[in-house]
Amino acid sequence: MASPRRSSARRRGGRTRRSGTRQPSRPLPAVGPGERLWVLDVPYGTQVEGAAWHPGVKTHLYVGRALPAHLAPYAPRPYTLGRFIESTLSPDMPTRSPEPTDALEPRQIQYEAADAIAARAAAGGRQFLLADEPGVGKTISAVLGATAVGDLRGARRVLVVADRPAAITIGHWCRTIAALGDGGLEWVVITWDRLEKVKDHAWDVIIADEAHALRRTTTKRWKLWARISGHGRPHDKAPFIIATTATPGHTPLDLPYLAPAYAQVLGEPMQEWTSATQPGATFATALERNGIGIERGRYGATWTSDPARRAADLKLVRGWLEDERPPAMLHRAAPWGPVPISGMPVALTPSERTAYEAEWGEFCREMDIARRGRNVAKGRAALLRFRQKAGLIRVDSTVAWIVQQVEAERQVACSVEFVATAADPIADRLRDSGLEVATIYGRDRFDAEAERLRFQTGQAKVCVFTTVASISLHAGETLADGRRASSEPRVGVFHQARFSGIAGRQVTGRTHRDHQLSPWHIAYAEGTVEEQVGRVMVERIAAASDTVGGDTTGLAGVAHLLGADWLPSATLTEGGD
Repeated sequence: MASPRRSSARRRGGRTRRSGTRQPSRPLPAVGPGERLWVLDVPYGTQVEGAAWHPGVKTHLYVGRALPAHLAPYAPRPYTLGRFIESTLSPDMPTRSPEPTDALEPRQIQYEAADAIAARAAAGGRQFLLADEPGVGKTISAVLGATAVGDLRGARRVLVVADRPAAITIGHWCRTIAALGDGGLEWVVITWDRLEKVKDHAWDVIIADEAHALRRTTTKRWKLWARISGHGRPHDKAPFIIATTATPGHTPLDLPYLAPAYAQVLGEPMQEWTSATQPGATFATALERNGIGIERGRYGATWTSDPARRAADLKLVRGWLEDERPPAMLHRAAPWGPVPISGMPVALTPSERTAYEAEWGEFCREMDIARRGRNVAKGRAALLRFRQKAGLIRVDSTVAWIVQQVEAERQVACSVEFVATAADPIADRLRDSGLEVATIYGRDRFDAEAERLRFQTGQAKVCVFTTVASISLHAGETLADGRRASSEPRVGVFHQARFSGIAGRQVTGRTHRDHQLSPWHIAYAEGTVEEQVGRVMVERIAAASDTVGGDTTGLAGVAHLLGADWLPSATLTEGGD
């Protein structure tokens, strides 16, 4: 949350500051009786009256008894980095944590995961790998497990490091913590690119979400992680780590973040698994010493190319954790069955929310006029216009999420209903980020089969499409020319929720088919009518029947939320192709 004002590295007159000298740190603003310091999450490049950037704490501050109304939208949410900084600056005036919302009901399988995590901690373990496949519910399991570990060890702070994009992932974790209850612990949720902000604080429990992001030991991210997680410390001096990922790594060499767990179960000190100067080389040496097939080449250590040895190695490294008592890892496959589908709330920035609320207000006025005049055409136009503009506001968040999924080595199917305000801007911005995009939308604009094959063969990692049926995007498909489609896992996102449960089920069937598990997400703006519609459609798609009557029931609920229950039901299912 940086300010457009950047601290100058030059003295007056343009002379460069001498190396080794320090600028005197600016003191915090004076706080009067009854006042406190308020931290503000002001987006980069935004000027807000009353919000003053402070270079010492690298955030915007306000001093007063209470936040003025115009600053309230910038108040940090519970369990965010901004809230944590605020509590450290005003320890005598803490902001109360929310009460559990009971919005989530954990499944038995998630309680079992939490119990396994707690058992490992109770036995003196320092790390647990939660490697459940998508759809099993690692987030809830991790929160329950961290809370249990905190209770066992008398912990005070829990750090959650989530993947990008922050507008989706941070909100997801914070909502989960709030729903389940924070257990009296101080939780802080950040993304991997914010580790610098928390490196000087002590943490008792750390959740490393999508831990495969730590495969490279030569990066700044790794160095910060090693410091924060106590990677090189003795086993009894480090925080407890819960690493969550459905894709731990391609080879044993991709697992340096699991070195503490390996060293502990094998009865070895950490210095034999890590080095401040060559952590990767030391990790490879430790693997080799313990029986993993490592070969040496001009570019360093590589995994053996012998198929039989590889199979044995994978069984060995998994057994180190899985065969430990109590186990140091858990992996449960999601059974083939209904598509895993969930809502994907997007946290709007204050300016985006202002624009959204303006569009919602205009829509309500137009719909009211159309309803009073029983003007179906005007009502249909108002509904389509609102959905288009609301989706356009969220384009950047959808693009950021897709980029993150591709970086995690997944191929992404992005379902949209409108071309000019969704398909085109999403595809264009993805290409601007350097990604190849297959496009199946717009009448006669593209060769649909050629574009489909670009996605299926992996040439394009993303497919943006408006079609509902009759195309196959699933992994491993046997193509017409005898080739097989790429094997990367597919994940799908509805940029706009399909109002028809049957149509939604058809869309998810483009990737979740033929024994290929493919989670789908419905994106919506948090705290808006889209969120309510999204919840309805999650239920409708998850339970969509093959009968038109069942689908109509779902449509009636959506129509009521939008004040469009007087329109013909077909109006809600009209797309924008």
